[in-house]
Amino acid sequence: MTELQQRERAPDDDLRAIVRTAVPWESHRNLPRRIVQSIERQDHASEVLAKLIQLAVVSIMAVLYLASPKTDAGTAFSPVPYALSIYIILNLIGLFWALRWGLNDWAVYGSILIDMTLLMVLIWSFHIQYEQPASFYLKAPTILYAFIFIAIRAMRFQARFVVAAGVLASLGWMAMVIYVISIDPENTMITRDYVEYLTSNSILIGAELDKIITILLVTAILALALRRGYALLVNAVRDQQAAQELSRFFDASVASQITTADQSISAGEGATREAAVLNIDIRGFTTMAASMPANEVMGILTAYQKQIVPIIQANGGTIDKFLGDGIMATFGALAPSDTYAADSLRAVDEIIANVLTWKDIPELERFDPHAINAAIAGGPISVGAVGDEKRLEFTVIGPAVNLSAKLEKHNKVPGSRALCTEEFLETAKLQGYEPDHEIEIISSEVEGTHGTFQLAVLHA
Repeated sequence: MTELQQRERAPDDDLRAIVRTAVPWESHRNLPRRIVQSIERQDHASEVLAKLIQLAVVSIMAVLYLASPKTDAGTAFSPVPYALSIYIILNLIGLFWALRWGLNDWAVYGSILIDMTLLMVLIWSFHIQYEQPASFYLKAPTILYAFIFIAIRAMRFQARFVVAAGVLASLGWMAMVIYVISIDPENTMITRDYVEYLTSNSILIGAELDKIITILLVTAILALALRRGYALLVNAVRDQQAAQELSRFFDASVASQITTADQSISAGEGATREAAVLNIDIRGFTTMAASMPANEVMGILTAYQKQIVPIIQANGGTIDKFLGDGIMATFGALAPSDTYAADSLRAVDEIIANVLTWKDIPELERFDPHAINAAIAGGPISVGAVGDEKRLEFTVIGPAVNLSAKLEKHNKVPGSRALCTEEFLETAKLQGYEPDHEIEIISSEVEGTHGTFQLAVLHA
């Protein structure tokens, strides 16, 4: 296709995109099952709410009926109390059904049919109740309740129910008009005089057509709005499901930043913060795992992470990544923190204490508590997104990241379980950290670094 052809096609393509957005006719047949189920749960909840509103509406109708004066002095038969009673009973049954099992489509259509039938019967009964010609009921303002019943169907994001309610209301009113015209062929009560229509029981065909057209127009507008609303609902459910799935692959703090960002996150965006980096590893696990079935390895890792991750998160840490049996976490990286160092050391203390309980966990009982090593380093680090437009990853970069990893490996030299620098320990104490045991300070070189470090043996 030439560039000129592409330019010529572009307006049409844009128009189609606009129409698809404005009138989203697609069904949810192509949606993932979990999204369809989420939408169905929303629909069932909406049906319960619709039943409650219907009960409120019929209660108002009953109160108005009881409060209104009876001009016939109660001598004429009135089906109103019976119709209202039947309607209340049917709605209570429908509410119980919706709460217990949920209403299927045919039950909803049946409910709509009952709504409109009882409404028309109520309106029709007015000429009997007040001993007037049949045309009398065409002046009753009770027809306005039809709009309420149509609007109630909009509680569910299914335009077909609104259309069904609107069509039934229109057909019902049309039948009511035909009944008035045909009940007495010799006197159809039809007039073309608007004043006579307003001041008598005469019928103005144009006025009745206006009512029917108005019902159909309101129905069409609501249906169109629902179609657009349904598209927004699908997108919202998709986003919600994606956010839930995202939080399973990312730390909750990272997922929250991604899903609540005002603008789309781009590669290269970042910030520099004072933070702590924690590395945890199981010494000798790689060698042990080489001779184990894959399912058993994954079961051990899952049980191990299930113990460690909640402790890190409970102390304000964020899981940066899982590296096999290694865990890298940060404190104060995603959001500024005045206690990042203290929080990280509290987390380490809880982790070391937790390791002593592993003997009661079948998947972890094989591990010697001294096989679990941890190290923390702190300082200014850069945090942000790296990658390209199709693949992004939150990461942290800086000397503290490298030092933490090297200190974790250095545990095997002094035989310790957790290390940090003396300087970092002092920072943590200034932030409120209070160790519950004496911490030894040793002087040591660390492989892969230059110079000698004053290291704090947090746990020997």
